[in-house]
Amino acid sequence: MLTVIERVLSGALRATMSPDAGAWLDHARACPADGSRATLLDAYARAALHVGRGALTIEDEGLRQLREVAPGIGFERWTQDDAARAVILIGRRHTARSGRAFVDDAVACFEEGDAREQQSWLRALALWPDEAAYFLAYAIDACRSNIVPVFGALACENPYPARYFPERNFNQLVLKALFNSITLDRVVGLETRLNSELSRMARDYAAERTAAGRTVPADIALAIGEPAKQRG
Repeated sequence: MLTVIERVLSGALRATMSPDAGAWLDHARACPADGSRATLLDAYARAALHVGRGALTIEDEGLRQLREVAPGIGFERWTQDDAARAVILIGRRHTARSGRAFVDDAVACFEEGDAREQQSWLRALALWPDEAAYFLAYAIDACRSNIVPVFGALACENPYPARYFPERNFNQLVLKALFNSITLDRVVGLETRLNSELSRMARDYAAERTAAGRTVPADIALAIGEPAKQRG
């Protein structure tokens, strides 16, 4: 899986990068596991300076391959620096002495990163199924973020929450998505995680909005377990 993802993302980046930026990416992803963690952190932080922050353009065949090996991840919404950071971490995963060593390095990228770097990290979480349990506490904490783009990187086009969140935390993510006007069709796997408590919470939220004279999200029925109302 990681080899395909690395190849497609690197190819998409190289289609728009300068030769110097391509050389930088090669060096950044090849950082050996026994190299300084500071080197990894520096590459992770500087990705946007070298490859840009624009939308990532992936050809249809590349998207097909990505969807086949990593279903649910919204690569079509990624940015160039998202892709570069994923490639850097994939390179680190290839050379890590152990899964635990990779976890420690990856967590450092998250903890030392700014909001944009944390968004990239969260978008790529589902790429690491073997280490998923180690990242759970960080993902749950990110769900509490008041920075909407950081929360959105976890909640939207990201299969990690539906696969790994406990019921209580998944329910909270869905309610926070509603609160932040994020349409629920962007929450991957919602239909597989429906439960009676989520239904109750969504109904209570709708009742509170109605009582306050505020609009109820048109797709709240998706959290209740009913077909969404047709718009307009």
